[in-house]
Parts: sequence; C-alpha cells; structure tokens
Amino acid sequence: MDAHELITRNAAEVVTEAEIEALADDPEGKRAYVGYEPSGVLHIGHMLTANKLIDLQEAGFEVTVLLADVHAYLNDKGSFEEIRHTAERMRDQFIAYGLDESNTQFVLGSDFQLDDDYTLDLHALELETTLARAERAMAEITSGDSVKVSQAVYPLMQALDIPYLGVDLAVGGMEQRKVHMLARDVLPSIDREPPTSLHTPLIADLGTGRGKMSSSEGVTISMEDSREDIESKVNDAYCPPTADPEPTDDGVERDNPVLQVFEYHVFPRFDAVTVERPEEYGGDLEYDTYDDLAADLESGELHPADAKGALAEYLDRLIAPGRQQLAE
Repeated sequence: MDAHELITRNAAEVVTEAEIEALADDPEGKRAYVGYEPSGVLHIGHMLTANKLIDLQEAGFEVTVLLADVHAYLNDKGSFEEIRHTAERMRDQFIAYGLDESNTQFVLGSDFQLDDDYTLDLHALELETTLARAERAMAEITSGDSVKVSQAVYPLMQALDIPYLGVDLAVGGMEQRKVHMLARDVLPSIDREPPTSLHTPLIADLGTGRGKMSSSEGVTISMEDSREDIESKVNDAYCPPTADPEPTDDGVERDNPVLQVFEYHVFPRFDAVTVERPEEYGGDLEYDTYDDLAADLESGELHPADAKGALAEYLDRLIAPGRQQLAE
C-alpha cells in the first residue's frame, strides 16, 4: 500500500480529503495523535483507533497518544492519583498491542494543560464559543439530566490539545467528529490552524448489531478477557449471513458486528485468515481479503458459526500480549 492507502484504510471519514492528500505526499516526520481518557483496560474501541495509529506509523507518521488525565478528572473518573496509575497501565497495554514504542510518544494531559499559556488560550476559546455550540460537541461525555460546567469546558480542551501537541492529524472515532468540527470552527479565533482529522468507524453492539459497541453497556471485548471469555462472547454475537442485515421490527438499523471486527481489527493486522473446518464440511477456508470472506458468508459457503470460530481465534492472538502484560 502507498501512504495514502495506509492513511485512509478503513477510515469512515477524513476532513478534508485535500489536506489528507497533502500529508500523504510527504508523510515522513508528520505527527498524528489520538486522546484517551485513562480507563484501565484497553477494549475493542481503543484497539480500533490503535490499528489506525499502526497504519499511520507504517506510512511514516510519528504518533502521540494523549492519556487525558485532566479530562478524566473533569469527567469524574477518580482522583488524579488513581487516574495517573490507570494511565501507566494503559501505556503498557498499547505497546503490547503493537504500537511501535520507539515511534510513539505518550503524553499526560497534565503535562501541559495546567500551564498558564494553555489556561489563557482556553479562556479565550470560552469567550468565543457559545454554550449551545459547546453542547453540540458534548454528547459523548454527558450522562443524566444535569450537565456540569466541566463538561462544557471538556470539548474546548479537546480542541485546544491539538495545537498544543503540535500534531498534523487528529484521529478519533466517529463520535469525536463533533469535537473536531468544533476545533475547526474555534481555533482560528486564537490564530491557530483548523486541524485535519480522520475518523474511524463505530462497531455495532456485539449482541444485537444495533447502535455502537460500548464498554459501559452491552457486551464488549477487552484485554482482560481470557480466550474462553472471547470465545463465549463471539459465539453469542449477532451474525446473520450477510453484511447488510434487515432492520429490527421497530425500524432500527443493524450491522453485522462479526464482519465489522474482521474488517477493522483482523484483516489490517494479519496477511491472511484461515477458517478451520472439518473435512466433512469442506475443509479449511483461506482468505487474503475481507471482501472475499464477506462474499462467502453472503453466498452460504462460509457458515456464521465457522466465521465466529475464526474470529475468536484471531482476536485472541491480538489480545494475548496485552492480557499477559496485565497479568505481569
């Protein structure tokens, strides 16, 4: 793959295409970042953006991972001491998952977000941003009926982090799109460039195929899971024999999360996928591409149960180094 293909592989959206093309023309030494609230254990959502960071490193980018301890504190995730301990654990898990340690900089938000210049720039953004505009970017962090002042400041800090980290590309899931659009709107008001951004897809709930997979609701997969846990969760997953399942009776759209995990997690990390089957059922199947696997599921050549068995195997291979790191 060339640099542009690596950068955009499995991206749901880039903003803007012209800016991405300019980065792809000369990617060496460019910097990309993604920010995470320290939450203890990497789950499949973290792994999706980590896969994109691995792509970017292969394309020539340097990577910054922001372990956003101040954001986590504003979001009431514990004391600073607890959050920073969690951040250290997450750093080790990202390296175990496959990020190139020599080409990855891990930064705590408190390393720069408590400085005077940052604070004054944050106040300047507060002066330029209406509460209604900030609220549009707050959906992913608010819960319950009462919105706290800290939650209105949170997305402005996410916007300001981009120039303070000195990065060329902001990476996040599609749930971060509103924050990146806020950054493009407000950063020019303090003479900062609007950021180029790349958004990864959202994976549907593993059990139902609806909405998005969440670590706080429904079923997710994390580095704490044993092989048996992974097999159990994948075996119970929603997997109709198609990539485009019918909506529910209530009209709710659904996706096939088993196929999504193959596309966004497995095929980017493995050159080929083997689905093991007894000879009496046709023997093993070999796939070099996701499209071939999805086509066989659609045609009936690949049974959903066999697809699930292979998915559990490859997910376990991806997660095993992180699981071992946690055990140590």
